[in-house]
Amino acid sequence: MWLFCAFTFLSAMSFLRPDSTLAQDQEIRVIELTAKKYEYSPSPFHVKAGTKVQLKITATDHDHGFKIATVPDGSEPNSTPGLVFASLQECWQLKKGETTMVEFSAQTAGTYTFKCCHTCGLGHKGMKGQIIVDPAAI
Repeated sequence: MWLFCAFTFLSAMSFLRPDSTLAQDQEIRVIELTAKKYEYSPSPFHVKAGTKVQLKITATDHDHGFKIATVPDGSEPNSTPGLVFASLQECWQLKKGETTMVEFSAQTAGTYTFKCCHTCGLGHKGMKGQIIVDPAAI
């Protein structure tokens, strides 16, 4: 009886777990981004909808931050997320000389503006960039 219960439990768990094969087989687009002197570079940059993206962000002059909305510019804040993050944070802290990884799946076409969320000097409010998610090829 115990063996039957264990088999039934393991069988049920295999159906309930998320399908990780898609995530493992999906190609990851790596983009190296720098934060310095009140700008992000490169910006803007394009990715295709359906792409898994890994940003490698390095602050080169002093500490900065990185904040991005999960919905495209002009959308209602409570809309279905167009960017789905592996680990969503309000503000990623970018330490000088260190590389911070931000991973997400770009699901909905649109323009997503990101900005510095760590006061970094007089030009802080103008420190912005854009990710443009293009429609997936048909």
